[in-house]
Amino acid sequence: MSDITFHDLPLAEPLHRALGDHDYQTPSPIQAQAIPVILEGRDLLGSAQTGTGKTAAFALPILHRIHTRPRELKPREVRALVLVPTRELAVQVDRSFEKYGTYVDFRALVVYGGVGFENQIQTLNKGVEVLVATPGRLLDLHSQGCVDLSNVKVLVLDEADRMLDMGFLPDMRRIISLLPKERQTLFLSATLGHTIQSLAKSILTDPVTVSVAPPSSTAEKIEQEVLFVRSNDKADLLAHLLQKMDDDEVELMLVFSRTKHGAERLVKKLRQAGIQADTIHGDKTQVAREKALDKFREGKVKVLVATDVAARGIDVKGISHVVNYDFPNQPESYVHRIGRTARAGEEGKAITFCADEDMNVLWDVEKMIRQPITIRSDHPYHCEDLAEVHLGRREALKKITTQERPRRRNRGGGPVRVRKVF
Repeated sequence: MSDITFHDLPLAEPLHRALGDHDYQTPSPIQAQAIPVILEGRDLLGSAQTGTGKTAAFALPILHRIHTRPRELKPREVRALVLVPTRELAVQVDRSFEKYGTYVDFRALVVYGGVGFENQIQTLNKGVEVLVATPGRLLDLHSQGCVDLSNVKVLVLDEADRMLDMGFLPDMRRIISLLPKERQTLFLSATLGHTIQSLAKSILTDPVTVSVAPPSSTAEKIEQEVLFVRSNDKADLLAHLLQKMDDDEVELMLVFSRTKHGAERLVKKLRQAGIQADTIHGDKTQVAREKALDKFREGKVKVLVATDVAARGIDVKGISHVVNYDFPNQPESYVHRIGRTARAGEEGKAITFCADEDMNVLWDVEKMIRQPITIRSDHPYHCEDLAEVHLGRREALKKITTQERPRRRNRGGGPVRVRKVF
């Protein structure tokens, strides 16, 4: 499907016109494979790393259905429901529907917590073709009798792995129980672990599986570096790196902090060093989060410090650097994080700070992505003893992967070799 264009896909004319407005000509692999399946009405289990165009893969077929099968809406009715884990992702998905549906007559609504109910309820009273929602707010609206889910024709579970990580499984099951059994379900995730596949199996009917990249893969154009540093020196190290970088070298930098308070402390430290930075996390109001994100998107602030939950829906062009200031708790999160850069074929750099408490997770990350991350030591806070420990692990692994184990024989009678990790 490498030579396919959007014109080869049987989408309605208004959608081709909108795609032309944005000079979108060639679909990404997930789009090229998923759109025909969804247009056929089949259930879909889709997996692709972040930044590969999953939103358009489901938004375009849904808009095609709305345009080709118009009908009057009942009060509080919803035709297509898109569930997402975070407010930021909800806004991002809603904007995508607005962009691709410029020439389609439809009503969409995005609902999430942290804002008042009044405007959301007023729009729902008219009925909507597309409802993009976070699980908690959707259940709140349903409990008040403000939304009717009994006629939903298409359900999309976007970033399903993150919804599970955030503890939304009970809410997801509750919402699914409110939907009609006769519907099309699209299950999209960056990873397809055992829990995800089990959930998908319970809600999908004879699905088509589309997986354009293995869950552990990272974007090819991301330059990855790890810097060994003591925990107390990390803020000084980040300020040092930023002060050494030219303005042309850093377009936008997204920095991941493990906690909300840690993010605020780091931004305070950066500002004291004369570096413009802002935060985005769950304790901020939605207005404050959108304001910080807009400043970042417009380049007024080049450094945005975010927690994992808040950053999940950030889709900003021009993020040249991702910094794992705090190491992610799970190796899979590393892939999600660095996927914020090098989007849509661009290049990017991922810088990871590794302190003593992060050594095991770093090891797990390298095993998962099956490649060593470049060690960078040209900074004043380099911790050589941690680097030596990690290099020692790598050398030990190399010996194990080439060592013959004579007590075990394969079926052909020869010695068994341990599978090479990288």
